[in-house]
Amino acid sequence: MIRPKLIAGNWKMFKTLHETEELINGIKAQLPSLPPNVQAAVCPPYTSLMLAKQLLAGLPIKLGAQNMYAEDEGAFTGEISPKMLLAIGCDYVILGHSERRQFFGEKDEAINKKSKKALSSGLIPIVCVGETLQEREGGITEQVVTRQVRGCFEGFSTEMMTKTVIAYEPVWAIGTGKTATPQQAQEVHAIIRKLLAAMFSPEVANSIVIQYGGSVKPENAKELLSQVDIDGALVGGACLKADSFAAIVRSA
Repeated sequence: MIRPKLIAGNWKMFKTLHETEELINGIKAQLPSLPPNVQAAVCPPYTSLMLAKQLLAGLPIKLGAQNMYAEDEGAFTGEISPKMLLAIGCDYVILGHSERRQFFGEKDEAINKKSKKALSSGLIPIVCVGETLQEREGGITEQVVTRQVRGCFEGFSTEMMTKTVIAYEPVWAIGTGKTATPQQAQEVHAIIRKLLAAMFSPEVANSIVIQYGGSVKPENAKELLSQVDIDGALVGGACLKADSFAAIVRSA
């Protein structure tokens, strides 16, 4: 099966409205169309989602959010619901990013609940998993990633799983300038795909897009994306400049 390559830019807590307009106009100039079998999405902060959607009109680039709450509405001060994201025109939502886990205490159980709600609402979740440097050096990467995958997708049906994107993000490679070697990344992607085959079926495992995230840059994107089980990238810092984001998309 030939899976599409999905390049998603996670803007994190960057870009005012004016800066959003500058960046998306730059992306439009660089990427008037996408290469065959390549999909792309941008994930700005909440305050820029509406403007981003308007600026992306007519382009094949999709819109995603960086998080959501697992309810449609209610007394949850400071939270954003899937219904609100859909009303803006979001297609994707990033869930369980390592920064959400690290700084806001999100656990697999909560990510599981959010992912199920995203799917039932019509959003595509990009669910993040990955080990810390201490866990990598302790030789327990496979145990950690296996626990996260099992926890995040417990109770998923086959249909739900086929509509989900996974992003493997080694925590030690996020924002550090360090990148897993293509071989290291491929090894964990293969572990995830094998686990999904056991949890669901080989057909499901072969159909799922598994991105790599962690200091992806134009300089290393092509080699990473050429690995057999790496189906795209969740891009951090390099997506904040139109030329580097476009270069990564083209390298796919």
